[in-house]
Amino acid sequence: AAIGLARQQPARLDDSLARIEREGERMNLLVGELLTLSRLEARVGNALEEIDVGELLLDLIDDARFEGAPRHLTVDAPEMPDLLVRANGELLHRAIENVLRNALRYSPEGGALHVELKSLDNGRCRITVLDQGSGVPEDQLEKIFTPFFRGEGEKQGEGYGLGLAIARRVLAAVDGEIRAENRPQGGLAVLIELPVLAG
Repeated sequence: AAIGLARQQPARLDDSLARIEREGERMNLLVGELLTLSRLEARVGNALEEIDVGELLLDLIDDARFEGAPRHLTVDAPEMPDLLVRANGELLHRAIENVLRNALRYSPEGGALHVELKSLDNGRCRITVLDQGSGVPEDQLEKIFTPFFRGEGEKQGEGYGLGLAIARRVLAAVDGEIRAENRPQGGLAVLIELPVLAG
């Protein structure tokens, strides 16, 4: 449509090009997510390596602070312990990034995210991401991890319902888990558990 408009109204070429660029970026994002999902389902190229999950989280938190700055969102995190996990580094990065981006998207302007990593007694670690958004209806808490599921009230262009589905598949491939629960004070808690390598 934007290409047709550019041809019919050359005076509006700049507007049309900006729209074409936006749509191209959206299509690129969708194709990337579909390829990641297909790769996970086919179990292709999932080479595992040792990853310092605390270090990975600190990098992602820096990115989240940068992305949240225009909406005055803060991301606080206590000191991260040194914990090693075995996973595909690129895919684990993407899985946790998807969770953080969702938390940013649904947080109100001026809100705060809390990200925490701790070691559990059962040889696993838990990453907790807390936001101050409106939460999720109880009957949708499991559905949000299904490919292409988008909750009620989501605006057009706010994602494709693939981010959390990708996160669940990435974690399942390394004996990890992800779940979500509503916080009593409002907002959503996303809990990620991974087996820790013996030190």
